[in-house]
Amino acid sequence: MAQNLTRDEVKQKIDAGAVTVLEALPESYYKEAHLPGARNLPLDEVDTLAPGLLPDKQAEVIVYCTGTTCPNSGIAAKRLIELGYERVYTYKDGKEDWIGAGLPTESA
Repeated sequence: MAQNLTRDEVKQKIDAGAVTVLEALPESYYKEAHLPGARNLPLDEVDTLAPGLLPDKQAEVIVYCTGTTCPNSGIAAKRLIELGYERVYTYKDGKEDWIGAGLPTESA
């Protein structure tokens, strides 16, 4: 099971540039707004996109979606672990928490 990170922990890892951040939502949500540097990984494409987005199975990965009521981050994280990724985290509070704290987002 993936460990859940707080907003502050996620921000610290993003600021350090030591993590791959993945938004587990459809592309339309991703294009609208996503966490800085995040890549899009829709649930129905985890198996096909993960190897290209995450070539190093020991790299740190944070998966998030909209917020605590969205199960996508946990589902995607579980699948990544099943695929052999070893350092997978979730940010269950997600984009709603990030935006609510006034932190910047990017759009595609």
